[in-house]
Amino acid sequence: QMAALLQTDARGLNDAAADYKELYTIAARCGVFAKTDIQPLIDEGATRADLAASIFQAVVNQTISGLACGKPIRGCVAFLGGPLHFLPELKKAFIRTLRLTPENIVDPQDSHLFAAMGAALETDQDAVQRPIGELIDRLSQGVAMAFEIKRLPPLFADKAEYDTFCDRHARAVVAKAELTTYQGDCFLGIDAGSTTTKLALTGAAGELLWSYYANNSGSPIHTAMDALAQLRTLLPPTARIARSCSTGYGEALLKAALHLDEGEVETIAHTTAAAFFDPQVDCVLDIGGQDMKCIRLKNGIVDSVMLNEACSSGCGSFLENFANSLGFTAAQFADEALFAQHPVDLGTRCTVFMNSNVKQAQKEGASVSDISAGLAYSVIKNALYKVIKLTDPAQLGRHIVVQGGTFYNKAVLRAFEQIAGMEVTCPDIAGIMGAFGAALIARQRYKGQESSMLPLEEIVNLSYTTATARCGRCSNNCLLTVNKFPGGRRHVTGNRCERGLGGAGTERSPSMVEYKQQRMFDYPPLENAPRGVIGIPRVLNMCENYPFWATFFKTLGFRVVLSPFSSRKLYQLGMESIPSESECYPAKLAHGHVQWLIDQGIQTIFHPCVFYEHQETPGAQNHYNCPVVVSYPENLKNNVEAVADGEVRYIRPFIAFTCERVAADRLAKLCREEWDIPEQEVRQAVKLAWAEQQRAKDDVRAQGAKLLREMEAAGGRGIVLAGRPYHIDPEINHGI
Repeated sequence: QMAALLQTDARGLNDAAADYKELYTIAARCGVFAKTDIQPLIDEGATRADLAASIFQAVVNQTISGLACGKPIRGCVAFLGGPLHFLPELKKAFIRTLRLTPENIVDPQDSHLFAAMGAALETDQDAVQRPIGELIDRLSQGVAMAFEIKRLPPLFADKAEYDTFCDRHARAVVAKAELTTYQGDCFLGIDAGSTTTKLALTGAAGELLWSYYANNSGSPIHTAMDALAQLRTLLPPTARIARSCSTGYGEALLKAALHLDEGEVETIAHTTAAAFFDPQVDCVLDIGGQDMKCIRLKNGIVDSVMLNEACSSGCGSFLENFANSLGFTAAQFADEALFAQHPVDLGTRCTVFMNSNVKQAQKEGASVSDISAGLAYSVIKNALYKVIKLTDPAQLGRHIVVQGGTFYNKAVLRAFEQIAGMEVTCPDIAGIMGAFGAALIARQRYKGQESSMLPLEEIVNLSYTTATARCGRCSNNCLLTVNKFPGGRRHVTGNRCERGLGGAGTERSPSMVEYKQQRMFDYPPLENAPRGVIGIPRVLNMCENYPFWATFFKTLGFRVVLSPFSSRKLYQLGMESIPSESECYPAKLAHGHVQWLIDQGIQTIFHPCVFYEHQETPGAQNHYNCPVVVSYPENLKNNVEAVADGEVRYIRPFIAFTCERVAADRLAKLCREEWDIPEQEVRQAVKLAWAEQQRAKDDVRAQGAKLLREMEAAGGRGIVLAGRPYHIDPEINHGI
């Protein structure tokens, strides 16, 4: 799927990855999430080499953190299976991440055949031998099986019902005019979508003069250039492009590259196009290649927007990939579905589970037609029940316009009407409605001014460069993708603030986050420590309670080594010991912090299980910690290898900060058991630590009040960020 997204195949992905310079963070949880990360990078101009290598790295990360689930990959590692056999760059990514040396690697010449070879070796030597011809005959005849996978009713009862359906939808047709003889102003809309780039040119009355629809081939700029080269040969001297507008994923990139007059958010572009076909439209359902959206309108104004939040199984690229995997084009696969007799009920689950259901249906003798029709049903069920979360189809509205390239598939359109129980409007230009809407917006906003768009001759010959760079203007050190165009124009993405754009925004405003980071953790360690060294991971409740522990251990004569603030590199340091993919990211980071301390040679690590915090406000409902915060040291103890094996002393007492006395009682007992420290000395240390903890929190409150007074006096504005204590960690707050 990733190779298809980059308009190549697996071998092409491998060849590209050999020349990578930067690795982007790509979601490793599933292919759909990976697509969601990859697509904006494509639209922002990231190089194919960097994207290919990042995809391979995501596979590695998923294997180590998700599949291995806390079982470290150690010792002699054998690389088996097709992907590792045919994709040496993927193998290199594993070797690089696992730090394997040649003597620890087994890389058989026929590694892609090992499962079959193992099956052959397991064969019973006394089994009845059969001629190969007989085996072929048995396979070709098939075996009749009962249906385990539920079946659905056919989409069309007969050809007559299909013809009636086609005749009805043939009425939603946009007026068209001949471009080569057109005279006057025309308006260009470009939709750089998730997987395709669409262009539409309209006349002064909204008639469609020309359109273009193509896969963006990993570069929306090049696709747009190819399209406009075609337009240049068709545009007569009597016509001129008066105004232009872009929309979609690559809206800003194309606006910068082609010097377009404006860009518009795709929600507005799609509703503008829908209203052109049905002025009373109150619901727009758009299913594109990568995303799915439902826009509800009230009195012609957008009232709510719902998007597929996590999974795009059932979107256009999923259907296309499925068709290609079976040897069909998307159009051929759609035609197969129309008269299927027993469509397979594939539900609305994730792509991986759908694949499992399809395989089971194939074992039951399901035809390609049955599978294609089943997928058409599943697309719509996914849209209605997972994205829009309908309980009653009547909630959709009375005037529904469906659009997006997926609705060129008549089976999907029919499934929608069958499940929703109503007739809808599906324009004949369903796949280019974003571009058409952008063109209509350009027409609406034209006031006779000169267009800023580059001449078509310049666009066709446009040259630009793409490079990556680290901003370096603050601690975020954002990875920027910089596209440079002729005339000094450039488009920068990846920046989390305006500093990455250069120039404006370099002045610093007071930051409570920076102040709190310093105030909670700036405790110089004791140089001459009679009682030794203790490591403390800078995670979870330590972001609130570290002033207590730093003072407590320093008073008792320990030198405290604190792990650094989190980073992606620190996360990867502990990735192999994470036992569950479902843990939150702040908890996963704790593995890296503990491993960092171990790598520094720390022999004793202190990480308490704090189940009650101090109740800050009288009358507050509770002062429990999150269950993960309370018990995570137990998880670390069982999964971090050096701790589980007893190589490192990992002290993790259960403790409550309900009040000073409760904390002192527990710590007096702990210190007597662990270090034989006299009770009175411990209680004195708790007294000083408790006072410092309160002082640190008072200082944070006082600094906040001070900044508010200064802001009010200066007439400035501020932002209040509410979050958990560990959100002061820059890796957790993403540098916000």
